[in-house]
Amino acid sequence: MDLLNRIKHYEYLHIVFWLIKDSCWMMEFKIPGTIMILPTIGLAIMIVYHTWKTIDVYINMAILFWIVANSFWMLLEFFDHTNMKMYASIPFVLGFVFVGIFYYKRWTGKEPLDRSPEN
Repeated sequence: MDLLNRIKHYEYLHIVFWLIKDSCWMMEFKIPGTIMILPTIGLAIMIVYHTWKTIDVYINMAILFWIVANSFWMLLEFFDHTNMKMYASIPFVLGFVFVGIFYYKRWTGKEPLDRSPEN
């Protein structure tokens, strides 16, 4: 399997983990939801690693920060610390920063649009 297809495979699997995690949150399944944070964030990190030399790394960093914020918020709700949920705004804002960098580089031509890393 070439690198691009492997990355796509990781992205598809990542969506499944993310949906399971958020479904557990919605149904208030605290233990499974908490456990699903690890594979969801782990796979997001793996995707960032594999796209490190491409423009897609910026959008994947945004997704990673979104999941970190989302997971933090979920844990705060599960364990009755909702008074601290404003701290989830930090990774959310970082996610927006990376989305901004991604579109800036695409629109200005600062980065090639090639998705295939050189490894």
